[in-house]
Amino acid sequence: MKYVDGFVVAVPADRKDAYRQLAAKAAPLFKEFGATRIVECWAEDVPAGNITDFRMAVKAEDHEEVVFSWIEYPSKAVRDAANQKIMTDPRMRELGEEMPFDGKRMIYGGFVPILDE
Repeated sequence: MKYVDGFVVAVPADRKDAYRQLAAKAAPLFKEFGATRIVECWAEDVPAGNITDFRMAVKAEDHEEVVFSWIEYPSKAVRDAANQKIMTDPRMRELGEEMPFDGKRMIYGGFVPILDE
């Protein structure tokens, strides 16, 4: 059964290209370790909520935009193995030096699809 890792981060608007470049460099590594699809989305229509919203979830500041991303895997087992490899691969550590966002405010989690049309 497919498995999806989802992420939401706040990225300074002037670092959009740096974020896109980082994602483009990281994508082949995730695919090498088993990911079947990687999607990165830059906020365009993210309304403010009264109780919560995407911006509040990552404590986005006025100069930041929200990025919503997901990585698909064929199964949770493949995802778990990929995450272990990613955490120890020196190529990922090299990419980590270029983080164009505050990783402490990233929210993420693993999900089992219940509808995939």
